[in-house]
Amino acid sequence: MGTLHDVYDQQGQSPWLDNLRRGWMSNGELQAWLDRGVRGLTSNPSIFAKAMIDTDDYDAELAELVAKGVSVTDAYWELVVGDIRQALALLAAVHESSGGEDGYVSVEVSPTLANDEAGTTAAARDLDNRIEAPNLYVKVPATKQGIPAIQTLIGEGRSINVTLIFSLSRYRDVMEAYIAGLEACQLDDLSSVSSVASFFISRVDVNVDNRLNEIGTDEALALRGKAAVAQGQIAYELFTQTFRGDRWDALAARGARLQRPLWASTSTKDPAYPDTLYVDTLIGPNTVNTLPDKTLLAFEDHGTVARTIDANVANAHQVVADLAALGIDLEEVADQLEDEGVASFAQAFEDVLATLASRAAEMG
Repeated sequence: MGTLHDVYDQQGQSPWLDNLRRGWMSNGELQAWLDRGVRGLTSNPSIFAKAMIDTDDYDAELAELVAKGVSVTDAYWELVVGDIRQALALLAAVHESSGGEDGYVSVEVSPTLANDEAGTTAAARDLDNRIEAPNLYVKVPATKQGIPAIQTLIGEGRSINVTLIFSLSRYRDVMEAYIAGLEACQLDDLSSVSSVASFFISRVDVNVDNRLNEIGTDEALALRGKAAVAQGQIAYELFTQTFRGDRWDALAARGARLQRPLWASTSTKDPAYPDTLYVDTLIGPNTVNTLPDKTLLAFEDHGTVARTIDANVANAHQVVADLAALGIDLEEVADQLEDEGVASFAQAFEDVLATLASRAAEMG
């Protein structure tokens, strides 16, 4: 057994793969990751853009679609749905053996809809109905407009990966949307409804570290590389406080599942930091960490399997207080990161459509 098995068996955290390539499903790469202990898979517009732009794996199917007169946008979604269906089939055994806890594959609604509640809701329904698999997560961003969409979709009994969470206040909104959605759900047995809350980690440090460097005092520089982990550890504290008590117990009696925190963006962006920093420091029960393949390899090689998520929450609160004392507002940081995250995914979406359009023109 490797450390990916250990982190789940010993600490109750599910390691997921944050990447997807069409070739991986035909050449056995994805199955090899599952055998090594990966328990789920996430994708996003940037991942699909990279896969489609950097490889020719999609050209044959694209040519067929173009010949049928399918639009470039519809062709993109056809290619995405094809990949997701293959991945869902490969992960179905994990979903079944885990009793519906793991084995999920996530596909994201169009990032152009991030600030459109009705558009997001309709797109999520369409993807869910089109793919129709018990281990599918439709990804919906935790924007202000996304929150009510999430509550609606959960109320309809759909399983949702809530993405792009950067602040503790928005995380509270996400948990409330999930619980309120479950309360509105007409299903007698809620166990078929599942959700994770994807809290982004490394990007917080990138932003905060830049601010600390600008301040430049010894006190400020000593806080570099600490904000993201501290916020994640406090988020876990909020999770444990929220999913208990009479309100949650009433839902649990109907089979409701915990909305597990999922640590996203967990590859380190600063080479000065250990490459497993955002894995080793956020391990605990009822959590998920979705990792790019390079970070998974690093963790297998030299990661530390130990419960760290709530080992020193007081210190996490102190870090946040120290940042505030220096004038760094993590809510402001989160607003900036959310805008950047939405824009980044939207740009990736536009880039891949442009590439597909160019290839389609050559085929035509």
